[in-house]
Amino acid sequence: MSDTPKEDKNTKQYFLRCLSSLELERSSFITHWKELSEYIDPRRGRFFVQDRNKGDRRHNKIINSRGTQAKRTAESGLFAGVMSPSQNWFKFEPMNKALLANANVKAWLYEVEQLLRAIFLDSNLYNQAPIMLGEMVQFGTGAMSQIADYDSVVRFETHTAGSYMVAVNQKNDVDTFALDKEWTCSQLVAEFGEENCSKTVQDNYKRGNYNSWHRVVQIIEPNPNYDKNSPLATKKKFRSVWFEPSGSEADSKKFLRTSGFDRFPIRVPRWAITGGDIYGTNCPGMIALGDIKGLQIMEKRMAQGIEKLVNPPLKGPPSLLNRPVSSLPGGLTIYDADSSKEGLSTLYTVEPRINEMRQAILEAEKRVNEAFYVDLFLAISNMDGIQPRNQLELAQRNAERLLMLGPPLERVQQDCLGAIVEDTFAQAAEAGILPEAPPELQGQSLNIRFVSSLAQAQRAQEVGTIERVTQFAGALAGMNPQVLDKFSTEQALEQYAQLLGAVPSLIISDEVVAKMREERKAQQQAAMNAEMLAKSAGAAADLGAGAKSVAEARNAGP
Repeated sequence: MSDTPKEDKNTKQYFLRCLSSLELERSSFITHWKELSEYIDPRRGRFFVQDRNKGDRRHNKIINSRGTQAKRTAESGLFAGVMSPSQNWFKFEPMNKALLANANVKAWLYEVEQLLRAIFLDSNLYNQAPIMLGEMVQFGTGAMSQIADYDSVVRFETHTAGSYMVAVNQKNDVDTFALDKEWTCSQLVAEFGEENCSKTVQDNYKRGNYNSWHRVVQIIEPNPNYDKNSPLATKKKFRSVWFEPSGSEADSKKFLRTSGFDRFPIRVPRWAITGGDIYGTNCPGMIALGDIKGLQIMEKRMAQGIEKLVNPPLKGPPSLLNRPVSSLPGGLTIYDADSSKEGLSTLYTVEPRINEMRQAILEAEKRVNEAFYVDLFLAISNMDGIQPRNQLELAQRNAERLLMLGPPLERVQQDCLGAIVEDTFAQAAEAGILPEAPPELQGQSLNIRFVSSLAQAQRAQEVGTIERVTQFAGALAGMNPQVLDKFSTEQALEQYAQLLGAVPSLIISDEVVAKMREERKAQQQAAMNAEMLAKSAGAAADLGAGAKSVAEARNAGP
């Protein structure tokens, strides 16, 4: 056995080595990310620690903005399609599906769903989530923190490409996150306390230099000191350390803060990964980058051709030297011209093929739109002919195109949305604001089902199957009514409502339905009994009247 002691994973030197290793792993992506930033959305991406709060012009390489607009459409369309704040996008279901027939269970699940939606609306989720999804569309990877908050239960913060680093575990799930950025002196003191800051920060703060910038790093990773029985934050499943990577020798062992999390608090959706990839290696931005760069060249060449057509280069006699030549309509240029020589004329004939150039640009723009799924996200406005009557019909019309969007959509749901809902549920429970669960759910696990417009569109085949079977059964019933004995209308209705995420109160529980049917049966029986009594009374009256007539006839005699 080696006598080399194990590395102390609680020192600042250990975390500095971790930071260096994570930076090396990320380094091969930086050049590509810079290009994606320069040609698509230059305000996204931070590739230097000091690259913050700068208003300098960054759109120098963008002449044709088709890529920027397509990315904006994809970002907005993906956000509206997976987690629109204006509609339900998730539901809770017990793992035991039989419990869905219980009215108390359905009512509690619906109440919890409404509570979480209210939390999301009160938090900044719907401000930060579109930015995270846009990062994933542009760079292939997005990142967003989810931290418990006293005022709003939960708070979110999006991180842009280049400002963070990640690592994965043996399951290829992200479990390590490092954030590298700069804070002002006043921000550091307010967040961590003056006594925990480096001597440099303390000196700046004492001198009143509150707006001086200082580098700060946060690393979140699996905690080697994890103890599930300990109440200490530093013993939780994931540990978090904040520190200043530079400083004096006295600061070499000082951390700004050490804490922990029960659950990994960073959402890192990746558009597509291959093998052991850590960062997303494919996305609409990467696919369209070549066409976007080509568009800039073609747009520039066409503009130059038109400019030369409108304002061509000229040639003229030496007498024009140092004389202003007017290019205005009706302008006058006076010079001594030799009648034997050519006067002012075009240097060469310019005949740019504008139509062909414009057609090439349109074809490149179409490829960019296809890479960003613009036709899918703008399906309603771009649809020819009669507009769809409802959301389901729209989903069915786009089912084929949705197949291409399926893998990244599944990844967003699994790696991001599911974790957001699960952690918010746990944070609401820790805050003591969840309603008490009914006895039927005690010890039961819950499942999250997504019912956003894109999720429903992916399940349009299931919904369409129910509709087609129902229509076919109705058609057969016209020929043979007994065929309906083979079709459960109530089960079809419940399954249909479940797939569409309908409000539980729309479907009456089996217990209430059974009671209603018993009452209806009793009322029908009472009506039948009353009718029979009425008929019996009428028959008795008729019999009495007949007997009276016979008696009167006998008494009358001959």
